[in-house]
Amino acid sequence: MTTEHHRLEDPAWRQWGPYVSDRQWGTVREDYSANGDAWNYTTHDMARSYTFRWGEEGIAGISDDMQQLCLGLVLWNGKDPILKERYFGLTNAEGNHGEDVKELYYYLDNTPSHSYQRMLYKYPQAAYPYEQLLSENRRRSRLDPEFELLDTGIFDADRYFDVFVEYAKAGPQDILMTITVHNRGPEAAALHVLPTLWFRNTWVFGDDSDGVPNYRPSLILQPDKTVSVEDSALGRYVLHAEGNPEWLFCENETNMARLYDTHTGSRYPKDGIHDHVVYGTDTVNPAHTGTKAAAHYQVTIEPGSSAVVRLRLEATGQTGTGLTAPFANFDTIFNKRKEEADEFYAQIHPGEATPDERLVQRQAFAGMLWSKQYYYYDVSRWLAGDENSPPPPPERLHGRNHTWLQLINAGVISMPDKWEYPWYAAWDWAFHCVTLSLIDPGLAKQQLMMLTNEWFMHPNGQLPAYEWNFSDVNPPVQAWAAWRIYHLELERKPPGDEDLTFLRGIFHKLMLNFTWWVNRKDESGNNIFEGGFLGLDNIGVFDRNTIFPGNSHLEQADGTSWMAMYALNMMRIALELARHDSVYDEMATKFFDHFLYIAGAITNIGNSNVGLWDEEDAFFYDQLRLDDGSVQRMRVRTLVGLIPMFAVEVLDDELLQANPAFAQRMAWFQGHRPDLYNQVSRYTEKGVDEKRLLSLLRGFRLKALLSKALDEREFLSPHGIRAVSKVYKDNPYEFTLNGTTFRLTYTPAESDSGMFGGNSNWRGPVWMPVNYLLVESLDRFYHYFGDSFTVEYPVGSGQQITLTQVAHELSNRLISLFTLDANGKRPVFGQHAKYQDPHFRDHVLFYEYFDGDNGRGVGASHQTGWTGLVAELINRKYRK
Repeated sequence: MTTEHHRLEDPAWRQWGPYVSDRQWGTVREDYSANGDAWNYTTHDMARSYTFRWGEEGIAGISDDMQQLCLGLVLWNGKDPILKERYFGLTNAEGNHGEDVKELYYYLDNTPSHSYQRMLYKYPQAAYPYEQLLSENRRRSRLDPEFELLDTGIFDADRYFDVFVEYAKAGPQDILMTITVHNRGPEAAALHVLPTLWFRNTWVFGDDSDGVPNYRPSLILQPDKTVSVEDSALGRYVLHAEGNPEWLFCENETNMARLYDTHTGSRYPKDGIHDHVVYGTDTVNPAHTGTKAAAHYQVTIEPGSSAVVRLRLEATGQTGTGLTAPFANFDTIFNKRKEEADEFYAQIHPGEATPDERLVQRQAFAGMLWSKQYYYYDVSRWLAGDENSPPPPPERLHGRNHTWLQLINAGVISMPDKWEYPWYAAWDWAFHCVTLSLIDPGLAKQQLMMLTNEWFMHPNGQLPAYEWNFSDVNPPVQAWAAWRIYHLELERKPPGDEDLTFLRGIFHKLMLNFTWWVNRKDESGNNIFEGGFLGLDNIGVFDRNTIFPGNSHLEQADGTSWMAMYALNMMRIALELARHDSVYDEMATKFFDHFLYIAGAITNIGNSNVGLWDEEDAFFYDQLRLDDGSVQRMRVRTLVGLIPMFAVEVLDDELLQANPAFAQRMAWFQGHRPDLYNQVSRYTEKGVDEKRLLSLLRGFRLKALLSKALDEREFLSPHGIRAVSKVYKDNPYEFTLNGTTFRLTYTPAESDSGMFGGNSNWRGPVWMPVNYLLVESLDRFYHYFGDSFTVEYPVGSGQQITLTQVAHELSNRLISLFTLDANGKRPVFGQHAKYQDPHFRDHVLFYEYFDGDNGRGVGASHQTGWTGLVAELINRKYRK
């Protein structure tokens, strides 16, 4: 047990963390329009003047776990038209490939208790090219690449600042902040540094459901030049700032004059500090009190040199008096926290991992931890409006999320990307929890349980998909994640120390969700599922959420396979629980039965001799079942046809001996339902070490799928499995329906389709979560087949290897996205030379997905959430 491990047992150490969003503007929560145009209701330009209703945003921001009080970084190079208070990016309509942050920042280190955390922001010394980024991306079409910040030339000749922000905790409520600014340019350069402390505005909206009192607190400059936190539900705090900065105060309240041309509200509104610093206005309170305060430092830094700003925010108890020498032991505390972080991660990293793999893994964990965010959204209150505000337009009562009146979210949640996706997504969240379980299993379990709580889950059992449409459907991977977390924790715990309470709790909640799927997404009651787009955006020939006329509907190979996987995951959890309580025997049997019915249907739907497996192509395909009962099969090779591999479970003979009723049910099905038994793996035929295999695939179908998956002319890329076969690069697939021809082309990076906004692409790139599931499935198949089952890898090489060797090779390809290649470059950064220079190269970005040809990162640049699974792949690489 390291010091950090001990901290994780004390909830107080989790109270403060990086819980401030990277973007609050442009979110659904802040949208009170009649037409649901969230991107334009609150904009980046409005954000500096607009008081947010549901949360706060900032650069390198930290807060308490109810986001009452926030601390963050503000900068100004003296040339920009605005202070750099928040990250800039394009909206969905402005970017030629959808929304996209246009900044360079990196999450470099963090511990689970946030006792130490470090990030980097790169700030140009010239005026920020806001208009150039907007106009050039507007000019470009979907067939053009995105125009990035580096493409503007603003970082040429290294005329920029590297701004490192570090936090260390002397105690749970004693927070040290260091801002270190390096001038990378050839000349001396001036910079305004304004670390800022502010309250989330909870006082103008009336009584609320987040538990935070709605009275107005205050920040007050004291005679000793400290800032005291007064009348706060948090208690009394004091902010110390080293040196003699100019203290600036205003209110975190909307500038009504600027935004609405009405001269009501505070004389010192939210953007008062901005206007004072940039324009010299008298918009800061001369009485040095308010709800927002900044310590204004002006520094001039010589080339190759640096400047340091230090602050300390400490809880003072009832006395209100702080430390008399807050910076005396400052560096000692910082150094100690760094040492403790190193000690903690030394136990996490595999001993055999290379230094570069350790760097990648540690930064992946850092991105995961920096992406925790306080998320507040009360749908009922949001729809009805606030008592102190004008009522929302009546159209909202029948608009977005209006059927989710029970949803009240108020807590710290692991986000996919706090700028591009500052809201949770159900299947992303499950993958996050698996990675988090490596460093903080308590948090991982708490997060997964949170998603299934009654203030998240709909009364009908549906899990909320994501903020833009809670009623949409993501793949049901929560049971898989629960079992994976439980199993990963078992590897590190002594026998008899299993967390059965967690496993029982999540199992009971997921039974409700499984039932929802069966009742709502099995259109014809034939065990074939129609989940819609299932988080795969534009992978289909057309929008898979399309509602067809009459009784026509899409029968999905992936939707059905996800449900087969779900059934097996629930079965395996039930079998584990049955070891300790025989009541779960029947539940295990129930999910085993359901798996077999799904398996039978995927091959022979409704006993019509028509299934989703195509004998001629030896591949699974979606198909459109028309009103007249005829079927149009979409013979396009995509990831959809590989997902059936994910539905696999291997049972030890010892487990079956411990559950004889379940073993009898397996035997009963073999004798009484040979039609179903013959559609799946022969689970009565024992494999290596007396193991039994439950899978949608027998050996010949598994080999058939892998013959395409492991073919570099099709799915296999240098850095993982592509989402669509490369054969469609030169020979696009076409599908005609009712006289309209739809076309699908292999596009390895940015999307050429506007489907779902066009900000992500499943028509060719490598996606980490589905690759991870494929790696795990191959390992599971190996546990049954052993060394006797081999496949050609890569196809055409003549080389035969085992399935676990295939899993290992795929893992290495995925890890190689981030590690240095033979030329000392990281493929994730593409061909841009600047990314490979010493001040960039070792700061890793974990993108949403990756170019299917060269591995360049694409999409959201900080989606460590599920791309952080690379950290687990590095562990898996060295797991014995």
